Amino acid sequence: MSEISVNSILDATGGATTTINGFTPTVSNMAGRNRIINGDMRIDQRNAGAAVTANNAVFGVDRFKFQDSQDTKGTLQQSSVAPVGFVNSLLFTSTSAYAIITTDFFVHTQSIEGLNISDFAWGTANAVPVTVSFWVRSSLTGMFGGAIQNSAQNYNYPFAYTISSANTWEQKTIIIAGPTSGTWLTTNGRGLNLLFGLGVGATFLETSGAWTTSNVFSVTGATSVVGTNGATFYITGVQLEEGSVATPFEHRQYGQELALCQRYYKERSAGVTAVTPSTSGYSGIGNVYTVDVKDMRVQPTAIKATSDSTATAIVKLSRDRWWAVGYNFTSVQYDYFKVTLDAEL
Repeated sequence: MSEISVNSILDATGGATTTINGFTPTVSNMAGRNRIINGDMRIDQRNAGAAVTANNAVFGVDRFKFQDSQDTKGTLQQSSVAPVGFVNSLLFTSTSAYAIITTDFFVHTQSIEGLNISDFAWGTANAVPVTVSFWVRSSLTGMFGGAIQNSAQNYNYPFAYTISSANTWEQKTIIIAGPTSGTWLTTNGRGLNLLFGLGVGATFLETSGAWTTSNVFSVTGATSVVGTNGATFYITGVQLEEGSVATPFEHRQYGQELALCQRYYKERSAGVTAVTPSTSGYSGIGNVYTVDVKDMRVQPTAIKATSDSTATAIVKLSRDRWWAVGYNFTSVQYDYFKVTLDAEL
């Protein structure tokens, strides 16, 4: 058994600090401080690492939604290009030389559930500051931007950062004063949005560094990634935490991170067997597959994604579970398919 090295012991008056193997526990480095889920881009349930077209509302990896005003200007992919200490990043590759107009926007966004930011006390006199930190790499250099906004998109904080060297990982830190105004949900709805701009028109731009009631996605003068064909933008290690100090990225166990992602989206395989074949209506059913969904944010939308047989199957959903129902079987046969359960913000 290895020895635990204790450098100093807390005395009866609390006058000393205990340091174990060079680590000093504080509030800021305890578990649960990162309110971003999948900030290291390890979980990709939808795409399994494959590239997808960057269209509006497409997820490049779990919890990071791409939003745009013009589709098909790039691709999204979980990448193995990452800085030291990480194994994955989210890659956007421009497939255009698109000229931004005033009402355009191309952004990565993660919406954080209100239950996970209730301790920020935003919108009150006790609002606390937060720190956003992340690793970024691009084939382009210059000023880039992003924003934090409330669910109504009428209280926003645009921020700027600079990428100094092309194709080089750089860590960025943004400190944001807590807003004493605005409506910030503390329910299972959208508490806040964190956005990273990849090309934004003047309608959604403001000067960085102050809260505004405009709907803002980025900052004036920011670089447009979609404006250069073949340009790349990688991001990982995204952390949003309470306080005005960026602590080291909180690496959670893979199973923990997956479970956090599955509160909002999960995929399941199902099988339905026709016991009494029928060409209309519902057949007799055997082997009905059920999944409890009470651990998800809200009752999810359940969609049958694939089928491997000529029969048909639909998905039924109740308050706390879903199940598969088969019909139009012409013989005793088995229908296998995938169901997606979506409770995203």
